[in-house]
Amino acid sequence: MHSFPKPALEMVEQLQQAAMAQPERAIAFQGSPGANSHRAANEWAPEALPLPCFSFADAIDAVKDGRAGCAMIPIDNSQAGRVADIHFLLPESGLSIVGEHFLRIRHALMALPGAKGPLKAAYSHPHALAQSRLFLRERGIVPLSFADTAGAAAHVAELADHSLAAIAPVLASDLYDLEIVENNVEDSDDNTTRFVILAPQPLDPKTLTEGTVMTTFIFEVKNIPAALYKAMGGFATNGVNMTKLESYQKGVSFSATTFYADIIGAPGDPAVDRALEELAFHCKELRILGSYRQARPRG
Repeated sequence: MHSFPKPALEMVEQLQQAAMAQPERAIAFQGSPGANSHRAANEWAPEALPLPCFSFADAIDAVKDGRAGCAMIPIDNSQAGRVADIHFLLPESGLSIVGEHFLRIRHALMALPGAKGPLKAAYSHPHALAQSRLFLRERGIVPLSFADTAGAAAHVAELADHSLAAIAPVLASDLYDLEIVENNVEDSDDNTTRFVILAPQPLDPKTLTEGTVMTTFIFEVKNIPAALYKAMGGFATNGVNMTKLESYQKGVSFSATTFYADIIGAPGDPAVDRALEELAFHCKELRILGSYRQARPRG
């Protein structure tokens, strides 16, 4: 709780008190009020109660402990790629993916009102800094990492140093009494983050009768030649579209690679069942993380 910057604490306490009264309506998110995850939660479920948490692990724990009905977690960004640690946290959480949401990301450079002279440094979340890398380099502004974008704005307000700035959503400037120096400082016009919604129980694929369905799973193939090639063959022969495949190392030996995948379709579909059955034959581990409605067409 006290890891939040002081200017954010009062709002954090108010939001936490509201969520405590109706935890089933609460959506846990990582960051201070005004962060992009806060925006995503409001867009996905405007009637819900946003519950700010300092870290991704804290947001996940809030759902596991019953303090929130679900969590809104960013998983990757169109510019900066995979959000660090998420692929480790998701399998360990015991929660299921029940939805996805895409948020157009627009960043603003903000500083104390009346700031004069060149800005020396800007605080923000590492992903926001990566998304504004060229902007900062061209202006000679040093990037400084912070836990989240809105928290960076609150931190700048707390430091009261006119040479410092933050890169954060415009909403954060209003919440923490900062002044916008420049809008739309992200390097790409189509900067977008994909969020997943995590809940204690998975959705039954049989209930997902409207629209396109996605399924997310992780797997570890046997450590033998061509194991991944053979494991992927079932999706090709059964006509199942795999829209995402990422690898990450598991453990310090670097001998076991875990893969994270998204496919179009869900268990219960004969083609998907055949593909997953063939995948399981070549795997040491296969775990479904959830099936949910597709929020944006792939391809």
